[in-house]
Amino acid sequence: MSVMLLLLSALVLIYFSIGGKTAAIVMSVATVIGVAQDDWHLLSFLIGGLLLALALLVTLPGDLRLDKLSRPLLGWVRGRLPKLSDTEQEALKSGSVDWDGELFSGKPEWNKLLDAAPAHLTSEEQAFLDGPVEELCKMLDDWQITHEHYDLPDKVWKFIRSKGFFGLVIPKEDGGLGFSNTAHSEIVMKISTRSVSAAVTVMVPNSLGPGELLMHYGTDEQKQHYLPRLAGGDEIPCFALTSPVAGSDAGAIPDKGIVCKGQWNGKEVMGLKVTWNKRYITLAPVATLIGLAIKVYDPEHLLGEQDDIGVTCVLVPRDTDGVNAGTRHLPMNTVFMNGPTWGTEVFIPMDQVIGGQDMLGKGWTMLLECLSIGRSISLPALGTGAGKLASLATGSYAYTREQFGRTISQFEGVQEALEPIAGYTYMMDAARLLTVGMLDRGVRPAVPSAVLKYRNTDLMREVINHAMDVVAGRGVITGPRNFLARAYQAVPIGITVEGANILTRSLMIFGQGAIRCHPFIVEEIEAAGMEDQDKAAKKFDGIFYRHLAHTTRNALRSFVLGLSKGWLETAPRHGEIQQYYRQLGRFSAAFAMMTDVTLLTVGGGLKARQRLSGRMADCLVHLYYATAVIKQWHEEGYPEDQRDLVEWSLQTCLHDLQVAMREAIINFPVAALRWPLRLIVFPLGATGLNGPDDKLGARVAATIVDDTPVRQRISRGTFVNLDPDDPLGRVLNAYKLANETAGMRQRLHEAIRSRDEDELDGIALLMGHQRKELVDWACAQGIVTADECPKLEEALTALYDVIRVDAFDADGLKALAKGAKGKRKVVERPAKH
Repeated sequence: MSVMLLLLSALVLIYFSIGGKTAAIVMSVATVIGVAQDDWHLLSFLIGGLLLALALLVTLPGDLRLDKLSRPLLGWVRGRLPKLSDTEQEALKSGSVDWDGELFSGKPEWNKLLDAAPAHLTSEEQAFLDGPVEELCKMLDDWQITHEHYDLPDKVWKFIRSKGFFGLVIPKEDGGLGFSNTAHSEIVMKISTRSVSAAVTVMVPNSLGPGELLMHYGTDEQKQHYLPRLAGGDEIPCFALTSPVAGSDAGAIPDKGIVCKGQWNGKEVMGLKVTWNKRYITLAPVATLIGLAIKVYDPEHLLGEQDDIGVTCVLVPRDTDGVNAGTRHLPMNTVFMNGPTWGTEVFIPMDQVIGGQDMLGKGWTMLLECLSIGRSISLPALGTGAGKLASLATGSYAYTREQFGRTISQFEGVQEALEPIAGYTYMMDAARLLTVGMLDRGVRPAVPSAVLKYRNTDLMREVINHAMDVVAGRGVITGPRNFLARAYQAVPIGITVEGANILTRSLMIFGQGAIRCHPFIVEEIEAAGMEDQDKAAKKFDGIFYRHLAHTTRNALRSFVLGLSKGWLETAPRHGEIQQYYRQLGRFSAAFAMMTDVTLLTVGGGLKARQRLSGRMADCLVHLYYATAVIKQWHEEGYPEDQRDLVEWSLQTCLHDLQVAMREAIINFPVAALRWPLRLIVFPLGATGLNGPDDKLGARVAATIVDDTPVRQRISRGTFVNLDPDDPLGRVLNAYKLANETAGMRQRLHEAIRSRDEDELDGIALLMGHQRKELVDWACAQGIVTADECPKLEEALTALYDVIRVDAFDADGLKALAKGAKGKRKVVERPAKH
């Protein structure tokens, strides 16, 4: 009884996070009561006393615990903690932790999420979206850009530069617009729904580029000289990081700068001889100012005793002798300027080091800080824009396209494809807004930026693939009428750049997050790395037992909440979604416990266990996106018409989360732990893995088909026009007319179906382009009134025009291959052979 009461009291104390002297008193009282219940039996007294002594030793700090437990444990822990490279240590120091830390805690404080300042636009930013951004979108013809000019037209370049698109985030005092990160994201997203090439052109100078590096790290002289020129478009910037042999490994950069003296503007100054060979550099072919990441060496010790100074960021004017740029890559038929740049022993003065000579060797930290910002904005905005475009266009097309006398949006197979288009787009937008809201609060979200880049570009692929399935032949024929081809072709670009998704998922998200966001690991690593053993032991002593309680508490929470299916977890009452809060709390505890077990058993081998790391990354992704959906619904006031989207998103995230966690457990590298982990996380078995049912899925599919406010909410931020000669406008115009004439067309279809072929006087044999004859017949039969006939004919013409595709003659195709405008036909009837 003494043992049972002691263990029970200890577990209860840990579960409710009660420690210190209170815990010691409770455990002592429980042990005394237990021994008394055992009639003060000697064996009970001895066992209970020994266990109580051990519990008090662990619970209460002191020299005894320090010498007998902490010092030996520190030596053991040193062998288990991950070994970090210099670049990984820099990564841990960069950025900051926000909501991601709560997910790693195992017990998220929901008020921190719900009360955090949301993403928002100022009236000035909204006016810019409604004005210059809208005007820019109207100027863009994506077919001409990608198949005729292979570039943005001159007038577009001039407009972008003159209206400040290259200085969105540069402060007003430096000549920029001084916009928020939310505005930056909204602007890039809207442009991307019109032209990926234009969106990339705008986003790169405002994300990872010389401008942002100068804003944060530049000297006063550099800021005064370059920022106004960048903001006004007098300078076109690029930043070159990727080298052919280094890829995403910054520590392996072969590009170098040798400290030396040289001539600059007629004077001998201290500087660098820079040699580089970079590729995949956006804007490099047209850049007037090239930013470089290089490694600096000082073999002659002109600056000090150190030979290897480290990664450094420098600026090289394009007109400097020895600079090579101008040739182009062509990324998947999108024609934003992208290409290689190289140079051999190009001399630049120390003034061209970003931040000056004092910032030599600090480039990796600079890049990590800025990457966490840019990666949170640019590609996630592109992914969301693709989802919004697909939702708007594909939902409209599915409603206007008829087969077997019905709109194809009524077919369950089509609904099955429309469902994830709508749901995933809603999720992408929610995660985008959660993260840019963090940025606007001053957070530098290193881990969420990786989560968002990976997941939004991955969901972009899912959404566009489903959209292509619905649009089918209409989507695969290249031509000016195609409204999906460019988004489809651009998918691999987003997945590949700024850290390829395989790398981001399998190494970065969990590998970095497990350490960066953990409440104790960083301090334990610091303690293990201290040279002063006494200080190391004392620091470790103050952390390790809290960590032990943290892990035990999360294991208990995971088990208890698993047994109760989450019902013992407290949850906010907002939105009547308590069951989802409870499940997310349950699996946050399981995720935190799994993180500790992984670090304890796999430790430094985690880098080689990339399947495990990838599955744990997936768990974090699904937790993050589910909570982002909750946050966004909260900020919008819990509108009931979004409930289906919210519940679909939460059910999908929880389903995918459980699948990922189950796969991580059944494939856990330490086989002996698989069964205990399954018992703790899934004590009742892996039940409840079902995602949204068909009824909910059908309602979610309808959100992008039916003309309702929720459809407008999903596509909010998309460039919209109703021009029947525009690729997207053609579909939206037909959708509008289809809704306006739904009753007329229904009467027409019913009349045709209700009569046999002889009664129809051959009307059933009319071709699709013989609309006037069909409308005249309907009018003569009294199916529609004379006043309705013009509108009906206009609608039928628009509906037929939507399904037509481009066709080129032989000369036209040859001209296109040469970059010239080809002769194009829109085929009305089958050609004669």
